[in-house]
Amino acid sequence: MLHTLSNTSLTAAVQTHGGELVSLRDRSGTEYLWQGDPAFWSGQNPILFPIVGSLKDGKTDIGGETFEMGRHGFARQSEFTPVDQSQDHAVLELRESPETLAQFPFPFVLRVRHQLLTNGFSTTFTVENPGQQPLPFCIGAHTAIRCPLFPGERFEDYALTFHDCEDADTLLLTPQGLLRDGAKEPMLSGGTVTLDYAAFQRLDTLIFQNLRSQSVSLRHKATGHGVLLDFHDFPMLAFWTKPGAPFLCMEPWHGCAAYESESGRFQDKPHVMVLAPGGRQELTYSFSLLKGPA
Repeated sequence: MLHTLSNTSLTAAVQTHGGELVSLRDRSGTEYLWQGDPAFWSGQNPILFPIVGSLKDGKTDIGGETFEMGRHGFARQSEFTPVDQSQDHAVLELRESPETLAQFPFPFVLRVRHQLLTNGFSTTFTVENPGQQPLPFCIGAHTAIRCPLFPGERFEDYALTFHDCEDADTLLLTPQGLLRDGAKEPMLSGGTVTLDYAAFQRLDTLIFQNLRSQSVSLRHKATGHGVLLDFHDFPMLAFWTKPGAPFLCMEPWHGCAAYESESGRFQDKPHVMVLAPGGRQELTYSFSLLKGPA
């Protein structure tokens, strides 16, 4: 089911399957979110919960028992329930079910609020623990922005520019999607990365953690149009595309794929959060539309 949102400058669509915001258009009709294409990737803006990335051998140890879960968890394949909506926002909710408990043996409440802003949108994840035991979880976004935005442009005409000067390495993945122990490659020097399909062909995903910046822009180098992502609540940030595909995923993460040598215990995962019984955690990211030079 789709829900339509609007304000004086934007229209958007929210989908109950996966709880995603799947469209964002400005007054001129320009669509900013990738609309999905199986030729490259049918996804659009999946919610990554209760894991980000892949588990080692697809399995994890929770309380001494082994559980299996697919890449990025089950929220993206789940049907969310609408619990609140107005003209410019929608709140959707996911709770445990027999299907989730078979993979992740915890009661939980995940609420996702998509809010249209004057010049963009924000998404807020709220996780609550209604159970009697601590609730460990990871969460993240996987928002695919159309790139290039307009006819006649190329992917390589765009660049990522971080708010602060950065000198950071990208973490490296194995062919199985695990993080390689201690492996990294210099990627950010001064805070700007010009997009290049060859980098994604070779590395698959650019993954950063503990950056100085709390925001990053994706801009056309000549005109300045694009988007600005504020990821201040998230300690990790990733970028992904398929070579030749006209989109770039901008992904704030609180968690990541398993490391090759990690224990396999869920509570040992990097950047895992743990909620005490009755606890609540809220994290927000937002996108703003950019119309001209910085």
